[in-house]
Order: sequence, then structure tokens, then C-alpha cells
Amino acid sequence: MKKTLLALAVLAAGSAQAGVNLYDSEGVLVDVAGAAEVQYFQGYSANSDAAFRLDDGDLAFSTTVPVSNNLNAVAAMAFKFEDAGQSEAGVKNDELWVGFQGDFGTFTFGRQYLIADDSGIGKDIELGGDGIDFVQAQGDQTIKYVFDNGQFYAGVSALLKETNPKGNADETKIIDGRLGARFGDLDARVYLYSGDDVSSDKFDIFKNAKGEKQPVDIDGAQLEAEYIMGAYAFAASFGQVDYELAADTSKKVEADTAALAGSYTMDKTTFALGYTYWSPESSAMTVEDANVFYGNVTQQLHSNVKVYGEIGYSDVDDAEFGYVAGMEVSF
Repeated sequence: MKKTLLALAVLAAGSAQAGVNLYDSEGVLVDVAGAAEVQYFQGYSANSDAAFRLDDGDLAFSTTVPVSNNLNAVAAMAFKFEDAGQSEAGVKNDELWVGFQGDFGTFTFGRQYLIADDSGIGKDIELGGDGIDFVQAQGDQTIKYVFDNGQFYAGVSALLKETNPKGNADETKIIDGRLGARFGDLDARVYLYSGDDVSSDKFDIFKNAKGEKQPVDIDGAQLEAEYIMGAYAFAASFGQVDYELAADTSKKVEADTAALAGSYTMDKTTFALGYTYWSPESSAMTVEDANVFYGNVTQQLHSNVKVYGEIGYSDVDDAEFGYVAGMEVSF
């Protein structure tokens, strides 16, 4: 799942290493971070055409305020700018939260991303195929706790309650977590996810007669490991997710996914290769397995500017040959 701008600007709130420091006085910090990314993109979808794509536009503000010697108050708000061709076009406030931070870790409350949003080890830019998909990893009624002492780290988050759209009376509830450890150059972790009445149209059997999303119960886990050896980096993962229609438990899909990826960095250039395997099974429908291979190269023109190119292949029937070229500028 895609990393958010929060990774740049906030969750280690108070760090001014990423973004721009707007204010720093008597321990009070205010930072801003942003990114703009545009691509020329051809995906795997059959009969699709290559076109410019406004892939990413983010703007985030964060603050850290010392309350005592061992306690800080933290807060953030973030906005994302969606391509006009997407379902949620325009500007959306996707983060608005407050919390506390200290030696005990960080507690945050409000509109934010769940722990599961950080899952995934792929080194793809856009063409990595279907990997682990927990469907929903963000919400307004969210509480999150993260802890990291350098070697061991953990986190848990919960979407306490969210009313589904289209007048559906069911309420979405999600709890997820992560437990990980670092041993030298090895980083290993496991993610767990459980969601009730999550709106999903990922598979046709989860849509109603009008083609609208219906509540689905989702349970899954993902095991990940990354190893760095000088200029080389290697990563592997295996995950399983079960999707079950809340109103009809006979309609369900069990999906296994695995991924391998590696990269080599030479000066300011990084080369990466990867493979993703996705295998869903269902007694109610036929779903095709997918094997996806990709390769890319990224050139870091500046610490805040990169350009890249990627090609990809999927063995799904009628899949197009994928390619993308893009540029990202961040601050």
C-alpha cells in the first residue's frame, strides 16, 4: 500500500529533517512538506491508452509543542490533490489529527491513516501488480499508537466507527497492528488486519445489482523482511487476506500474495527489479491468478527531485505491456 506524506512530515513528529521549517521557537516547531508528481503512464488494463497522469499532489503541515520535559503535543493536517480522472477528483483533506509523544511512543487521534497503510515491500513505481490489499486503511474516527526504540517497534490502530455511504446502516470497524524488529541490516515485521463491514467493490460478487459497493468482512496478515547489503537491498513478503460478504457469507474470496524485490544504488542512480504473485480463490466466481514482473531506474537529480522510468509485464489475459516515465519534486 502506498506510503503517505506523513512518512515525510510527521509521524516522528517534531523532526524537521523532511520538509521546510516554518517556525522554531522555545521548542515549538511548525513544518510544512509537499510533493508534486506527474507521469506519462500506460497501465496493464486491456485497450487502455497512455496518457499524462497527475499521480501525486500532497501538502502537509505539522507541529510539535513541548508540554513538559518528557511530553510533547503533536498535530498535523494534510491535503491530497487528485487527478480529474479519478473518482475523488479535486482537493481532499486526508489527515487532521492531534496527539501526544514521549519516550512511551506516540498516541494520535482523528482523521489519519491506519498502520496497515505502511504494509508492502515492493520497489515498483506503479507496475507492481496486485499485492496485499486491505481495502481501507484510513478514517476519521481513528486512534493510533506507535512505538520504536531503534531495534524493536510496534503499532496498533483502530477505526472505531464509520457509517458506510449510500445510506447503509452498517458501520465499518477496523483494528490492525504491526510488530517488527531490526537486527543489523535485517528488518522483519508482521502486519495483522481485521475489518467488519468495510465497503468494497474489489470483486464483482461484492457489488449489488446497481454495481455499488457492499459491506465486506476482511481478515488478513502480511509477513515482510528487508535486508540491506551495502549498495544492494533485498525484500520479500507473503500475505493472505480473506474477503467475505457480510450479508452472504457464501460469497467470499481467499487471496494469497507474495513478492520479491531487489535494488542496486550507484551514486545517485537506483536500479530495481521485482516480482509479485497474486492468487485468489472463490467458490462463487472465477478469478485469474496473476504473475507480474517489473523493472525500473530512478535518477536522483537533487535531494528533492527525482526522475524515473519503469516497465512491467503481467500474464493476466489481455493485459497490456505497461510502462511509465515520471518526475517528482518535493520539499
